[in-house]
Amino acid sequence: MSKVIKFGVGFVTGRPNICKLINNTCKHLVEQVNKSDVKIELTIFILFDLQYQFTTRIDFYGLMPDVYKNVNVKYITPEDLEEQKKMLIGKEILTKKEADLFLGYGYAKGRNTIMYYALKKDIDYLLFWDDDEYPVACVKDESDEEITWVKQDNILDTINYMKKADVALGHKCGYVSPIPYIELKEDINEELFKDYIEAVSNEAISWEKIREQLVKYHGFRYISKSEIEEAKVKEIEFDGIGKWVLGSPLCLNLTHLDKIPSFYNPEGARGEDAFFSTWLENSKVIEMPVYHFHDAFLKYTNILNEKYPKKLRKIKMEDEQTTERFIKASIGWIRYKPLFIYLTDRKNYNEKIDQIREKLKISIPEVNKLFENSDLNILLPELEKFNSSVKKDYEDYIKTNEAWEKVKKAMTEK
Repeated sequence: MSKVIKFGVGFVTGRPNICKLINNTCKHLVEQVNKSDVKIELTIFILFDLQYQFTTRIDFYGLMPDVYKNVNVKYITPEDLEEQKKMLIGKEILTKKEADLFLGYGYAKGRNTIMYYALKKDIDYLLFWDDDEYPVACVKDESDEEITWVKQDNILDTINYMKKADVALGHKCGYVSPIPYIELKEDINEELFKDYIEAVSNEAISWEKIREQLVKYHGFRYISKSEIEEAKVKEIEFDGIGKWVLGSPLCLNLTHLDKIPSFYNPEGARGEDAFFSTWLENSKVIEMPVYHFHDAFLKYTNILNEKYPKKLRKIKMEDEQTTERFIKASIGWIRYKPLFIYLTDRKNYNEKIDQIREKLKISIPEVNKLFENSDLNILLPELEKFNSSVKKDYEDYIKTNEAWEKVKKAMTEK
């Protein structure tokens, strides 16, 4: 590695609030860089998807002059993307199908695209940071009346931890799940809601975790004072299937490129972090004590202006934005469930799909009572569609990583 550490921050976004996030955190990022004994060159990569919220380019070009003055900013435009695809095809590094599988928009392709651009710019460490997260921890023990807010040196600390890892996962606090607060037994039948969560759940969302968050913490996750003070690093072990990470805050050590796989999700699904995790058996993966406050419903954007609430209010299913977020998450989860089961438990695949189907049929009428104008019965045809395409999706999952291996080989030989 050079004496200058080249650090990249990758934003895969479809929401214009990304400009507010970068404008308001840039000063803190620069302060971190200036505190370092080693020179750090910071580059922010922004891949914006105009289809996600039917936005225009101008929505994503609201960065302040100070950002450009202090940080390298690389916007990845649709034209850039097409040009790179043509170049990779023209040089016979990838076929057109491989280029379309690997590069593009969406949860997984977007991350692959930023990895590709980071590799072109010789980035050492690449931190994926979601556009609804802020580098601050909400600290509160059960006996505390109010929250203590602790700013995070998320660049500086990540660099220190990355020296001994291939992949590093930070922690989310705040409203970590896109499931709003629901009063169990009052708003909804608990057993039926349990069926629903078990049907759409994944390695990060389980009924036990959701129930504890709803009952004990009203949907929030707080960090204890002891956890902040101890700052423990934990190595994530391979469980026979994967080393499980989340998509943000997630840092990749691109100086250990052979240990970094691709991301994948079936078209229109979620799960890019889960499928990435299944490739990590031979990579050193750690959990690092770096925290981001997750503002899942964008109700606490004032935190970016350092206006910290003393308490966090319950976020119930009472407005269209909250409802839409929950429904979109449910659709994304159910779309990736078939491939995830196919990868992790192929022997019992049909039985598990049957179980999911039955749990949805039983629970959806109850969960639908939470909405006025939405119907979660849409999940059933989505399940069938992705169940029928699971073998094709599995082939694409393999081919996407093969395409990334070809790209890495061509670029490192250069």
